[in-house]
Amino acid sequence: MATIDSVQADLYRVPLASALTDSTHGEMVDFELITVRVRDADGAEGLGYTYTVHAGGAAVHAMVQHYFADLLLGRDADEIERRWQDMWWLLHYGGRGGHVTSAISAVDIALWDLKGRRSGLPLWRLFGGYDPRVPVYAGGIDLELPLPELLAQADRFQDNGFRAIKMKVGRADLAEDVERVAAMRDHLGSTFPLMADANMKWTADQAVRAARALSDSDLFWLEEPTVPEDFTGHARVLHEGGVPVATGENLHTLDEFHRAMSESAVSFPEPDVSNCGGYTVFRKICALAEAHHLPVTSHGVHDLTVHALAAAPNRTYMEAHGFGLDAYLAQPLHIDDGHAVAPELPGHGVTLDFDRLEALRA
Repeated sequence: MATIDSVQADLYRVPLASALTDSTHGEMVDFELITVRVRDADGAEGLGYTYTVHAGGAAVHAMVQHYFADLLLGRDADEIERRWQDMWWLLHYGGRGGHVTSAISAVDIALWDLKGRRSGLPLWRLFGGYDPRVPVYAGGIDLELPLPELLAQADRFQDNGFRAIKMKVGRADLAEDVERVAAMRDHLGSTFPLMADANMKWTADQAVRAARALSDSDLFWLEEPTVPEDFTGHARVLHEGGVPVATGENLHTLDEFHRAMSESAVSFPEPDVSNCGGYTVFRKICALAEAHHLPVTSHGVHDLTVHALAAAPNRTYMEAHGFGLDAYLAQPLHIDDGHAVAPELPGHGVTLDFDRLEALRA
């Protein structure tokens, strides 16, 4: 029995190397990082983390530090599903998604990391193992980049080993989106996988019109064309717009993913392991997608996600997110000819430089 001896949550505001923009969040110059360290009575430690855009990190931190820590102390760290249910039901009345699920995710990731470190196995092998080389795309957060800079960024992505790219759409004038996507398609060539992300900008009617207008650029998928709650709208975009749809980064429960798949509202389910409920729920979403004969992609925290997708036979491209932590990692994720390579280190293998992060404490 691995008894939980301590739970520590910390909150940081991490600057981005350059300002990033999309259609709904506007300009982003930093993000909030919430880390969780779970130690057992033998001194072994597991690390988990999640993040927020603009605001909300203090709420996630408080949920872990003031509610989950006492709930977890003295409990068996190996009973991860049981611990997940304990956290879910403790804050069920005030949660069922959002900040609560992000807090659960960070703890769940830490518990799985602890289990992997204790067993001496990387998580992708502990999860069953499929293939450590996961197809990966570069996720540009680049709505306001001038076109020459957008194309130059695409060249840098390719120089860094990426063989698929996503760009932002959702400008005030749809004609500008069409022009930029067409220019990117021409720049990359006809067979290069190109995705576009609207970040929930449009109504369903607008999204159908946009999908049709973008059809000549042969998008691999159109991501979050409308608000995440509008499953009917997403289904319309998929079936009337004639383009595959990716969505899920703003869905925070297994039930929401079940609805999206059951209502034929998604081509590529896109969970974020740091806000959907951690590895425990991410893996259930992968299995649910497999049962619906759907390929699964991902959002955010690629350093953690690679293990879950390396164990999923129905994975497709994983996102390498713009909110990267490379400057604070002992060993950043390795990209090799279009693939992210899951490390062989025990657990998820992510080691953060907490000494350097200390200056960013919020």
